[in-house]
Parts: sequence; C-alpha cells; structure tokens
Amino acid sequence: MKNIDNTKNLFAATELINKKLRAQRIVKWIFGAMSITILIPLVALTTCLIIRAWPSLTWDFITDVPKQGMRSGGIWSALVGTMYTVTFSLLVAVPVGVMAGIYLNEYARDNWFTRIVNLAVVNLAGVPSIVHALFGLGAFVVFAGLGKSILSASLTLAIMTLPVIIVSTKEALFAVPVTFRMACWNLGASRWQTIRTIVLPNSIGGILTGIILQVCRAAGETAPIMFTGAVFFKAVQRGDLFPYKPTEQFMALSYHLHTISTQVPGVPESMLYATAVVLLGFVLAFNAIAIVLRTRIRNRKKW
Repeated sequence: MKNIDNTKNLFAATELINKKLRAQRIVKWIFGAMSITILIPLVALTTCLIIRAWPSLTWDFITDVPKQGMRSGGIWSALVGTMYTVTFSLLVAVPVGVMAGIYLNEYARDNWFTRIVNLAVVNLAGVPSIVHALFGLGAFVVFAGLGKSILSASLTLAIMTLPVIIVSTKEALFAVPVTFRMACWNLGASRWQTIRTIVLPNSIGGILTGIILQVCRAAGETAPIMFTGAVFFKAVQRGDLFPYKPTEQFMALSYHLHTISTQVPGVPESMLYATAVVLLGFVLAFNAIAIVLRTRIRNRKKW
C-alpha cells in the first residue's frame, strides 16, 4: 500500500503545475468574456432592428414596389438592383482576383516589380469607397462610355473588392504545405497541374472567406453606386425578376435606405428599419451559402 501511495505522489500535480492551470483557467474566462462582449452589441442591435421593423416586415413589403413617393409599398426594385450589382461584381472580381492571387503566389518571382504590385494591392484595400466611386465615374461612366448603369456600378464594386480577394487567395495558397507541391513535381506533374488538382482544392476554403467578406462590402456600399448608376426612383413591375437591363440605371437597397432616411419626409419609421433588416438578411443569406460551401469543402480535406 505504501508503494502505491508513493507512486500516486510521484504523479500528483506540483504547486507550479497548479499555478499554471489556474492561470490557464483565468485566461480562458477572460477570452470567453471578450467573445461574449463582442456578441452582446450584435445581438442587441439585430433585436432592436427586428422589433422596430416588425410592423412593416411582411412578404408584401419585400415583393411590392415603392408607392406614393416611396412613403408606402415595398422595396422590390431596390432589392433586385442590389442582387444585380453584387452578382455582376462578383462575376468579375472573383475570377480576376483568384487568378491574380495564383500568379503572385505561384508564378511571380520575388523581385522589385512583384513587391511593388503586392504593395499596391495592400494599399488599394485601404482606399476609401468614395475614391473608388470617383474612379468608376471617370473610368467606366465617362472614359469607357458605359454611362451610369448596372455595368458601371458593378465594375466599380469589382475594382473595390479585388484587393481583399487577391490577398485572401495568396494567403490561402501559401497555407498549403510545400511538400504537396514537391510530391506532385516528383511524380512528373507540371506546375499548372499541381495548382489545379492539389493546391486550389486545398485552399478553396480560405479563398471563399475573402469572397464572403467582399459580399458584405459590395451589398452595403452607397457611394460607388450613387456615382455610377443608382437612382432615386425607377418604376418596375412588382415581382419582376428582370426589371433592369445591364445598360440601365437602377435602384439599390443601400441607396434607397439613405434616400428615404434623409430626403423623403413622412416615411413610417418601421419602413426604415424594415429596409435595413432586409439588407442585413440579404447579406446574411449570401454569407450563409458561401459558409456552407466552405464547410463542405473543408470537411473533405485530409490534412
């Protein structure tokens, strides 16, 4: 029995170990409290928006068009316009951004030129949206002759979202172990075959993270679309999924919310909050689709 007691004492936690465990628990609780502190304002804000929007938050509000000088009716024309601009901008920004990230990480040599390009990409990510708006006005509306239209607004949003997509693509590709590439090269695979079959499938989760972040920004921006194509009001048919041509001006949720909040008197308060809730729900729906896709892809990884 004494031998057993002596053995237990050998494996008993010392005072130093107990001190480290206490410090670990304290740090754990601190980080947990910080996470909850971040969530509380988000939950409170969302709850407040939904409560104030509830009287107007109906299916008819979503599918109807603005009426009586936008003091009644719904937001269908603005919702469809936002769908158009976000979708078109992603169709342009995602292929270009991903291909640029692949080139910079997999093909480009480390020299002065690539360092300047990388510096330019990082700096572009911090440029205010109003500067992108002026660039889009000059480059697409005036110089390219597209006029104020969905195309001009979408291309402006694409330019604005490119830097984050490029950076996230580079970081996701860099996270793939070099040994994966070396194994493919030793088996006789070319560089492009390695990228296409090994590197990209194992980095798609990180790439989607960057795309998710840019969906939020593209849907919520007002200045770029206000300068390049968004209008105060445009008459469309209720429930029409294709009310705009790419060369036409359009309504958008973010600009519509700004308009009815600041320039249209007599708008019911619940309509303002309902518009904000729909915009928030639109962004969350896009994000949810991308997150589900990213999770499915990550679950297939073997490392």
